[in-house]
Formats: sequence, C-alpha cells, structure tokens
Amino acid sequence: MNTPITVIGGGLAGLTAAISAAEAGATVRLYEAHATLGGRARAIAGPYVAHDGAHVFYADGPHYAWLKKRGFVTGLGRPSPISAAKLGFRADGKLRRVPPTGMLRAQSRKWLKAPVDVDFHTWAAQRWGEHTATQLANAISVLTYDADTGRLSAAFVWDLFQRALGPKVPAVRWVRGGWQRTVDRMVVRAGELGVAVETGTRVDTLPTDGPVIVATELEAARRLLGDETLHATGGFAALLDIAVTRDRRDRSIVFDLDEGGFHESYTMQDDSIAPAGESLYQLQMPIRPGESRDAAHHRLEALADASIPDWRSRKTFHRKATAKNRTGALDLPGTTWRDRPAVDRGNGVYLAGDMVAAPGMRGEISINSALIAAESAVAALRTRTVSGA
Repeated sequence: MNTPITVIGGGLAGLTAAISAAEAGATVRLYEAHATLGGRARAIAGPYVAHDGAHVFYADGPHYAWLKKRGFVTGLGRPSPISAAKLGFRADGKLRRVPPTGMLRAQSRKWLKAPVDVDFHTWAAQRWGEHTATQLANAISVLTYDADTGRLSAAFVWDLFQRALGPKVPAVRWVRGGWQRTVDRMVVRAGELGVAVETGTRVDTLPTDGPVIVATELEAARRLLGDETLHATGGFAALLDIAVTRDRRDRSIVFDLDEGGFHESYTMQDDSIAPAGESLYQLQMPIRPGESRDAAHHRLEALADASIPDWRSRKTFHRKATAKNRTGALDLPGTTWRDRPAVDRGNGVYLAGDMVAAPGMRGEISINSALIAAESAVAALRTRTVSGA
C-alpha cells in the first residue's frame, strides 16, 4: 500500500477520489493544472460569490450521504417563505405563478415509466400533446443546458423531471457559501489525510508506478489516454450573473417553459454571498445550434427583464459567461448511463467525472464515479501487495 495512487485533476471528482483512497489507507498524490483546486465547483471571490457551475445539492442519493458523513455539506441555508413564494413560470410569453394545466397533469404522473429507446418529445407528446411536451422539456433544460432537451432519451429526461419538478418535494440543499465552501472543506480533509497535492502542474504522461485515476474533463482525458472512444453528449448554455439592489418585485426562481431558460436567486437562501441590501442571481439559457453567444445572451437578458424588473438601472454586479459540457453526460435515445465511458480503463487506469458510467446527475456522477474509481484502485493495490508484485 506504499505504492502511490495518482489522481489527475483536482475538481470535485479528483478530490473525492483522493479522499476516499486515502481513507482506505493508500498513499495518494494529486495533480491539478490550475492554481487552485475545485474545478467547476469553484466560485469567484466576494463580495459577490458567483459560481462557475452548479451550486445546489440533491440529498436523495449515496453521493450526498458520503458528503454529509464527512461534514462537507454542513451549514445549510433555507429560503424564507416569502422567497419561496416568488416562484414563476414563463409560458406563452407571460410570467405566471403556477405551471400550465398540461404540465400539472404530467407532474402528477410519477408512476409512469418512460422508455429508454424513444426521445422524450415523442413520448410526452403522445400523452399530453406537442405544446406540453415542449414545455416539459424546456422546464428541465436547467439540468441539461440543452436547447432541445426533447431529443434526449425519454427515460433520462423523465427521471430528471420527476426529481426536480415532480409531486414529491425535491431534496434540494443549499450550503451557505455554495459548492466553494464544500470544496474548501474537502481540501482541508485531503490535507489531514496526507494527500500530496501539486497545483499548477499539468500531467502529459501517465505515471507507471501505481494506479492512476484520471479525473479531468472527458476531452482532456481523451488526449491524455490517447483514447478516441472517450466521447459523450453535453449541453451548451449562456450564463448571466446579476446583482441588484433588493426589490420586492424580483422573482426568486423562474422556469422558462418557452425557451428553456432558468432564473434563480443565490441570496434567497444565503445572504452572505452579496453585500447587505442586494440580491444575487444567475440566469442561464441553452444556446441553439448555429446561434451566436451574443444572440443567446440577448434572449437571456429578455428573461432577466421579466424576472428582475428594471435590473439594468439597479445592477451592482454583472458577469456574462458560457458553459459547455458542464452538466454531465446527456443520454440520447437507446442509451443509459451504463453506455457512457467505463470507469475501469484497464491496466490500472480509472476514469472519474460527470460524463462516465456512474449513476446520478451532474456533480453526483462525478462523486459516484470517483468513489468507484478509488475503491477499484485501492483493491488493485491490495492485490499487488498480496501477490508481491
């Protein structure tokens, strides 16, 4: 067990893999190309703490149990009843407080099993009509960043829809300080376990002195491993972070059923991430095939006009960005998570990240795949130790 396990990538997957392997007694070294750890779980420094990726957790899976057991998700924030009541849905050009009737009917059908080999739009249209099928797909684009979520596997989209918008109250958790706070706690834990961390170090050749866990974006893993089979379908969206002086007219959350956009307040559950008297929001809009980033941001600003009245005259912070392949793999008809690139690549090399063969959605896939990779790497070390290799 003195032979090191090498982890390449210091994002959520890499930190999870390093901690898990070290807890099992392995010697672990971790390399990160950037100056800081965290990957897409990082946030910008205050006074406006805006995230580069996701900022909420779903507490209904094994990934969350692993995080919670180690104290990585303590200090939760909760929206006030007033903030929670400021939910909206943009449908047919109007902002409304409740979903359209067709969507309500679909939400209540939690017992339905959607097929894997049919696209979601076709399956949903047969039950609730073309218009409602489009609205359902757009409602869940917040989890796919895809401008045509309806083209994806019906089983994949329906599972996401039921987790986020089904009749059961979603198990959403907000950590005060966001994912950055969780990352900070993970970094401390890795240090306590003796994980040797080298930031600002790009690895171009695989180490040969022990198991290796590649916890990078799939494109980087493909180059590093020289494996052209490492491909997956991901989303592409425009992002807009806005801070404004607080106004009771502002919406906390808006699902854009017309175009697949989404608007959410960061400060409704955590007032520490913006100056007093201000609200911080992130809005996102899937970028259509062939659409320019500027055009997508123009549509995004139109959503901001509806959800944050007069935001241009009230803004105190403003940031535009795009996010490509940040939502984990998207399953096309005929595929499930089991069809994604396998964790075990053979010869002591393992893959971890949000686009590999592990269950969950978004960051959950990173954690679950990293735990599988770490367990496999430790088992390989123990086998080597027993055999005397």
